[in-house]
Amino acid sequence: MKIRTFKRHFREGLKNTWRNNWMTLASVAAVTTTLLLVATFLVLMFNLNHVADALEEDVQMKVLVDLTADEDETEALGDELNALNNIESVEFSSRDEELEGLISSMGEQGDSWGLQDEDNPLNDAYVVRANEPQDTIEIAEEIEQMDSVERVNYGQDVVQNLFTFNNYARNIGLVLIVALLFTAIFLISNTIKITIMARRREIEIMKLVGATNWFIRWPFFVEGLLLGVLGSIVPISILTVGYYYLDQNAAAVNQFEFIQILPFYPFIFQLAAIILAIGAGIGIWGSVMSVRKFLKV
Repeated sequence: MKIRTFKRHFREGLKNTWRNNWMTLASVAAVTTTLLLVATFLVLMFNLNHVADALEEDVQMKVLVDLTADEDETEALGDELNALNNIESVEFSSRDEELEGLISSMGEQGDSWGLQDEDNPLNDAYVVRANEPQDTIEIAEEIEQMDSVERVNYGQDVVQNLFTFNNYARNIGLVLIVALLFTAIFLISNTIKITIMARRREIEIMKLVGATNWFIRWPFFVEGLLLGVLGSIVPISILTVGYYYLDQNAAAVNQFEFIQILPFYPFIFQLAAIILAIGAGIGIWGSVMSVRKFLKV
């Protein structure tokens, strides 16, 4: 496409946007509202995924070695664990280290109880992490069948509920975002449809003098792009200010250490790029739908 032709299409698209100022304002307002909801859901979903990934990364299996196992059998079990597929790491923890960890977790009470003076009843253990946290349950079931294994602890009920909740939350968030995007596309599509119907006679004259369908369509694509971009400016501004405030005050209101939101930089710039791309994309797509369905010349 020649630069002169492109300038003409851009100028015509800009004129169409200004000429239908009330419809443009209504459409931009509706798209702004929709994109603000989309942006809010994206912030929630990305941070939920961040927290969920952090929790899933903390999932580990503690393989308790049978108390009757001797040193050779314990080492053989370690070799067998290291040979498993989809294992990220295997770390040995002796019964003495397990006792020290137990005393440390109990704080001052652990020291006052004098557990160091008692016979150590704990097992040697292997701490196993899976490459993919979702494989933890399957790997734990496989480990339980090995020799010299007394049992495998990984918070069975909690881990299963965690994975189930994370999957539901991600799927529901995705469905809501897609539904909102289709709403925005519908709004832009209707705006451009009205523009096409109002200019039908002009379009017919352009066809009679030899204008191609693409020559006629381009200004409408530009119009849809402008509507989408204009509709993304306010949501980006609101989310930038709001997320900056949240990032600066998160430590004061967060009562749970394991809940850490994504840092302001670079997340907010990535989010702004996504919202801008979504706004431009649904604007263009809305115009494409309108032109294909209603431009009959």
